[in-house]
Amino acid sequence: QVQLVESGGGSVQAGGSLRLTCAASGYRYSSYCLGWFRQAPGKEREKVATIDSDGTPKYADSVKGRFTTTMDYVNRITSLQMTSLKPEDTAMYYCAAVFCPYGLAPGTTFDYWGQGTQVNVSS
Repeated sequence: QVQLVESGGGSVQAGGSLRLTCAASGYRYSSYCLGWFRQAPGKEREKVATIDSDGTPKYADSVKGRFTTTMDYVNRITSLQMTSLKPEDTAMYYCAAVFCPYGLAPGTTFDYWGQGTQVNVSS
């Protein structure tokens, strides 16, 4: 059974940093791609970053240069390092996984989701 557990959310002032982690279990870690998503109240869910099964990351324009995602294949933890945080980064953040042995195709739907962790950035 695939399980994803996020942690690391919290409250920070604008310009600060937070590191989110997503602990994975129940599947072959190296055959899955991970994604980070966020949803603010009243807004649609936004894809923030993805990381392919080979560790190749991609970022939304809104976070490019500020966020970095990495995979730890030994401990099965995916991280999202967030720096230079802005109030508009405030949201519930989710990690998600999808089986992708041949890489992450555009428009791929993620099948497994964590419970989310809240990030609040004050001005």
